[in-house]
Amino acid sequence: MTHEHLATAAEFLREAADLTEDDDARARLQTQADAVDKASEKDRGLDHGRLARLTHVLDELEDQTDGESGVQQAIEEARAEVVAYRETVEGV
Repeated sequence: MTHEHLATAAEFLREAADLTEDDDARARLQTQADAVDKASEKDRGLDHGRLARLTHVLDELEDQTDGESGVQQAIEEARAEVVAYRETVEGV
């Protein structure tokens, strides 16, 4: 199973963190980027439950950064990578 999607998602989350004007959103994006990047380096990656929570957090962050189109685009790209990765995870 490939973890490249997770590594790419982490890159998009870092990009979003760099672009946002919102300090709280920046901190949350960096935290998520670090967690996803760390998971991309592990043998097991993330399970469906963690992926669902991550998707929920990305939805919240997209709402929080409303009006910051570059940030929202990077979050959408990260979400697409998470969805692509989730399709490779067995179960549910």
